[in-house]
Amino acid sequence: MHILLTNDDGVTAPGLLALKQALEPLGRLTVVAPSRNYSAAGHRKTMHKPLRLDVGQLLDGSPAWLCSGAPSDCVALALLGFIPDKIDLVVSGINPHYNLGQDVTYSGTVTAAIEAVIAGVPGMAVSTEAGDPPRYEAAASIAARLVTMIAERGLPPDSLLNVNAPQTIKGLRVTRQGLRVYRDQLVERRDPRGKPYYWIGGEMPTGRADEGTDFWALEHDYVSVTPLQLDLTAYRLMPELEAWIAADL
Repeated sequence: MHILLTNDDGVTAPGLLALKQALEPLGRLTVVAPSRNYSAAGHRKTMHKPLRLDVGQLLDGSPAWLCSGAPSDCVALALLGFIPDKIDLVVSGINPHYNLGQDVTYSGTVTAAIEAVIAGVPGMAVSTEAGDPPRYEAAASIAARLVTMIAERGLPPDSLLNVNAPQTIKGLRVTRQGLRVYRDQLVERRDPRGKPYYWIGGEMPTGRADEGTDFWALEHDYVSVTPLQLDLTAYRLMPELEAWIAADL
């Protein structure tokens, strides 16, 4: 099995090293990761400037490719042919904070896995609350278990797994996306010339821990395994929209 590893925290992130060490026994690994932190980059696709790939290394000195682009660029370059050998699975992480609910649309960790699925390769994103000092062992162990399952059973086309692992683990739960509650605020400042500039600030987001959701699982010390799909169609809204259009004719 040939596994491509990436992340959104950069090639020297300890979570990427922990993931690499946990997955080494399972197959051949290739690492293509951003040369800098791209947290909250979302599903970014660099098309207005060239991308560069340089030889680098992880914290343990093992080889990696450093990409000047975002996490999704790392995956796209690898799958488009920079890595000539077939890649069987893309694993992104381990992110040092959870990616829950609507976070999946912002997360460079998750959108790297989405980029894999767009290209027809199974993908998985792995996140945890690493803490201080950071701890990745539990999440890395869970990632290895799930990679083994994917290798044995596969994933349906156009789908990926979003995995969030607590530090204390009672077990695994298959979950749905919960509702993230953001409390963003616009913070205005002035530069030395008096011109305004802005930060997006505010309190840390929370979430609704409805039973069966990713938030609920983590609140009860379960690993949340959320299957995601590329089809974002709101099927429940389609009949209502059809009625609107029919009434307007």
